[in-house]
Amino acid sequence: MANKYNITAKETWPTRYSHINGTPEEILDRFAVSELCRAWPVYRDASEWQNYRDAWADKGSYLWTTWGGGVDIDDFIQISIKGREAGDFIMHRENGTLVELNPKNGRACGKMKATITQRFFFEKEGACDVECDCRFIFFCRKGTSKTGQPEWKLQYVKLFYEKDKVIPLDGKPLPDWDQSVLNKFPEGYRWLGAAQEKLGHNMLYDLPAFDNQGFWDLLKGMNLWLEGKDDEVVKALGVPGA
Repeated sequence: MANKYNITAKETWPTRYSHINGTPEEILDRFAVSELCRAWPVYRDASEWQNYRDAWADKGSYLWTTWGGGVDIDDFIQISIKGREAGDFIMHRENGTLVELNPKNGRACGKMKATITQRFFFEKEGACDVECDCRFIFFCRKGTSKTGQPEWKLQYVKLFYEKDKVIPLDGKPLPDWDQSVLNKFPEGYRWLGAAQEKLGHNMLYDLPAFDNQGFWDLLKGMNLWLEGKDDEVVKALGVPGA
C-alpha cells in the first residue's frame, strides 16, 4: 500500500534550463547563485546581518516563513533580531544546492535542500528539538553592481516543507500534543508549526507541502520567474500588493 503522504510521482519540472554542466559562463553564474543561497544558513544563523543583507536586492525583496508571509527583507532582519534577543534558537543545515539558470535573461532559481532545526522549552511538553526537512527556493536576478561589475541578488525566497519530527532532549517520551492544533498545519511542517505557535507567532497554514495547492503554485512561480514574467510571478507567490 502506498504511503498517503509523499511527493507526487509525476514529473514536477518538465522545462529544461541550464542546471548541470554547460558553458564556463553558465557554470560560473550557477556557482554565484549557489553562493547567494548559502547566505541564509551561514550568515543569518550567525547574526551576520550586514553580510546577510548584501545577498538581497536593494528593493522589492520578500520572503515567506512559517510565521511570516511576504515579509520585506529589512523587516525580516529586525524581526529576527528581536526573536534572537527573546531567546529564539533556530538554525539551518544546508544539505545540498543546485541551480536552474536561464542565461538569456539573467534569471535563476536556487534549490537548496536544508533542515530547519529549532530548540523549544515547554513546561508541559518538555524540552525538545523540532527538525524540518525542506527545500529553500531562491529567486535570483542578475544585474550590475555600483562598480559596473555583473552581480546576482536574491529577490524572493519561499520554501517547500517536506517532513518534520520532534526530538526530546532528555530522552523521555514526549506527552501527546493537542491533535487539533497539529491538524491545522500541513504534514510537512506540522510539529514545527505547532511548536512555533506555542511561542506566540502568527502562523501560516497553507505554505507549500507535498501535493497541496501551495506546492503547485510555487512550482508555477519558479517557471514564471525564469521566463521573466514578473507580473505573473508576484501573483503566483502572493507578493504583498500584487
